[in-house]
Formats: sequence, structure tokens, C-alpha cells
Amino acid sequence: MPAAAASQSVDISGFAFNSADLQISAGTTVTWTNEDSANHTVTSDNGTFDSGQLAQGDTYSFTFDTPGTYTYHCENHPNMTASITVS
Repeated sequence: MPAAAASQSVDISGFAFNSADLQISAGTTVTWTNEDSANHTVTSDNGTFDSGQLAQGDTYSFTFDTPGTYTYHCENHPNMTASITVS
């Protein structure tokens, strides 16, 4: 029986990604949830993933299969930045 796929959650609240520096294993699915009343995006700096606009309560998931460091930001609020390190 295969092992269950790993998953991690990132809350978007207070105009920040929590946690801002996530460390995960390859194959992990990360789900972001927008807890703010303002719209946000989850947009990778190199174009690997983009959530589009997330309203309050919306979620976006992406599975990281390739090791490396993925930096990302919110298109609406460029001061909101974070990274995910995949090993």
C-alpha cells in the first residue's frame, strides 16, 4: 500500500504568508488559504506556479515534485514574499 502523499498548509493572513520559509520533501502538496479580506495571489518568481486572485476563504494547491528553492510573492502586495525549499 503506497504511503499517503505529504501535505503542508500556508495561511495568508495579516498580509503575510505563514510560514514564510517552508521546508518540505519532494512530492509534497502545499495548500494556501487566504484568511485576509483583501485578495492575494501565490505567484512564483520564476513562473512555476500562479494561483490567480484568491478572495477570502479561497485556497490554492501546488505539488512540488522537483527539489530546489521556490521563491514566491503576492502580485497585489509585492512586499509579501516567501520561499519553499524542496529536498
